[in-house]
Amino acid sequence: MVHLPALIQDLGIVLITAAATTLIFKWLKQPVVLGYLIAGFLVGPHVSFMPNVADTQSVHVWAEIGVIFLLFGLGLEFSFKKLAKVGKSAGIAAFFEILTMTSVGYLLGRALGWKTMDSLFLGCILSMSSTTIIIRAFDELGLKAKGFVSLVFGVLIVEDLAAILILVLLTIIASPAPVSGSEVLFSTLRLGFFLLLWFVVGIYFVPGLLKKVKPYLSDETLLVVSIGLCLTMVIIATQVGFSPALGAFVMGSILAETREGGRIEHLMLPVRDLFAAVFFVSVGMMIDPKILIENFWVVLLIIVVTIVGKLFGSGLGALLSGRSLRQSMQAGLSLAQIGEFSFLIAALGVSLKVTSDFLYPIVIAVSAVTTFTTPYMIKYSGNISAWIEKRIPARLHDRLARYEVVMSTESESVGLARLLKEYGPRILLNTVVVAAISLVMSKVALPKAIEILGNPLWLRTAACILALGLCAPFLRAIFLGMPLDLNNRPPEELEQLRRLNFGIVVIRVIYGLVLIDIVIGQFVGVRTLFGIALAVLGAAIVLYGRYSEPLYQSVEKRFLANLNANDTSPGAAAIKPVLAPWDAVLAELIVSPHSPLVGHRLDESDIRGKTGATIAMIDRGGRKILAPDRSATLMPFDRISLIGNDEQLALARALIEVDAPLLDTAAESTFGLDSLVLSRTSPFIGKAIRECGLREMVHGLIVGIERGGQRILNPDSLLELQADDRLWIVGDRNRMKAIKHQDG
Repeated sequence: MVHLPALIQDLGIVLITAAATTLIFKWLKQPVVLGYLIAGFLVGPHVSFMPNVADTQSVHVWAEIGVIFLLFGLGLEFSFKKLAKVGKSAGIAAFFEILTMTSVGYLLGRALGWKTMDSLFLGCILSMSSTTIIIRAFDELGLKAKGFVSLVFGVLIVEDLAAILILVLLTIIASPAPVSGSEVLFSTLRLGFFLLLWFVVGIYFVPGLLKKVKPYLSDETLLVVSIGLCLTMVIIATQVGFSPALGAFVMGSILAETREGGRIEHLMLPVRDLFAAVFFVSVGMMIDPKILIENFWVVLLIIVVTIVGKLFGSGLGALLSGRSLRQSMQAGLSLAQIGEFSFLIAALGVSLKVTSDFLYPIVIAVSAVTTFTTPYMIKYSGNISAWIEKRIPARLHDRLARYEVVMSTESESVGLARLLKEYGPRILLNTVVVAAISLVMSKVALPKAIEILGNPLWLRTAACILALGLCAPFLRAIFLGMPLDLNNRPPEELEQLRRLNFGIVVIRVIYGLVLIDIVIGQFVGVRTLFGIALAVLGAAIVLYGRYSEPLYQSVEKRFLANLNANDTSPGAAAIKPVLAPWDAVLAELIVSPHSPLVGHRLDESDIRGKTGATIAMIDRGGRKILAPDRSATLMPFDRISLIGNDEQLALARALIEVDAPLLDTAAESTFGLDSLVLSRTSPFIGKAIRECGLREMVHGLIVGIERGGQRILNPDSLLELQADDRLWIVGDRNRMKAIKHQDG
């Protein structure tokens, strides 16, 4: 008898049950995530009349992979540059939410008679929201174009970063040893250092790597490369003591800055959805009805506190950061649940044996219930916030509106704010590079050399000199680097920078010398000639421009080019202030191949007439069409920048990002749009379109060609086909599939 591994059997049970429940929930027009949770409850250990999962541990491993891919997808959609745009609002909202929920949770635990450690862990557990649940709910409800969604995503990212720090701090607090303030500070700085280092190194190397291998990147290869890079960063993050989810998010945000970011995001969708389904089913498996019954009133109380507390905490934080009352309340209602990091915090308490046995089951029960309520809270957040908004005093409403206008107006007239903007990012990033070089040399290279040559003073001195030499370009940028694009600045701005120059020069020199001292301290413990060494090295770095300045300029130029790869079109940066009015939102949508607008001119589509939204730009394979005229034609996977309010963008999304139609298999046609990439051995290479015979073979028409980052719409029949061309063909899909097999 053939033996079937338990994992395969369990996955079969999980997926077929999830398929049945989600079809029912689709029919009922309810969020699919709820169907996954019901499926998990049915196949879990607490239901006896259904086939149960035998190896729950393996299913939970697959669920962890689902969390990784969900965070990877979030990084692809929400890059660091996008986070910077909502950084102030997200940071303040997340800070208030974490502070509020940690305090409320701790006080609630004490009021229930719990131990101090149980109460502290409860507070930290309640401060974390569920990234995966919220992302899934936004996807299913089609709300990604809403203005408050970017704020929610920013809060979730800040929360995920804060959760890592909370795990470290709780480990320190739970230990028998006294808590050291220096340990807390070191853990915080360590997290920030690694995030910046990964981002800088990733932006410098990854886009160049993808550009070099682009001719070989078919959809299959690009998917494998992307997942490989994601899991590599997951391994690196785990090795240095951070969560796998953080590593996945960082790599996603790096790939989002490349020209292939949109294509990778599209390819990852089915992979992400499959593993996400397993994750949500695994959450449903943890629902224990006995725990819900025994602790019913406690669970109910914590649920109410979670919803009300998060609405107040994150909503107040968003208000203080300058968001509107409606967006603040919508964000608070969207964040009203606990999720993945809450499980990790609860599990930490169990592993350290500092929390009671009842805490973890209660956390699971609260998470399960709030997961059920989240889609409805998000769905009706607009109605709830509108109802509340109508009932607040008009005087308070006017004050909030004025405060929102003032907070949303950037002021750079203050000297300190201008100095931070002009010099802060460059000094910070170069400091990270200098620290990374010195750490690699002192903690990796030097110990290896000592194993071979012993530990003489000359070896440490040589390693110190080599490290300083490698750091020289970046140290020189800290000492002498000037703001970018000075030639394009208005005269009054240049005059203000000139007046502030003396103070910043003094500060940078002192800071640079301290940094050199820290680098030297990594190698040499005795500093008898400290003053002379600093003077000589400082002068050498300043005068070493013949080597260091050109090298640094080359590195900086490549980094900025990669970082701004998606914004290189002239005038692209000016779109937002010119076209985005105060009450409008700038959103980016991807044209689905199934959209009825594909192949139609803008005047035929009449997007503005149907939705009220305005097309500001079309990004087609890296080529940006600013303010496209009425004759422009939409193609599959065009990235469209639209200006409009929440309602207008929601209507536009329904027209542009259309899901594949659900067809009756008995009536399904094989005729449709598909693509074909010509391999280097394809028989069609070198032949004109009308001579190659493709149209006759597929009973269709070649409607477009992607070649070298450009797209040719309705190509001329005399155009010769080339290797690596991607042909967009409308014809018989079965015939095109056969051609792909032969051509591959």
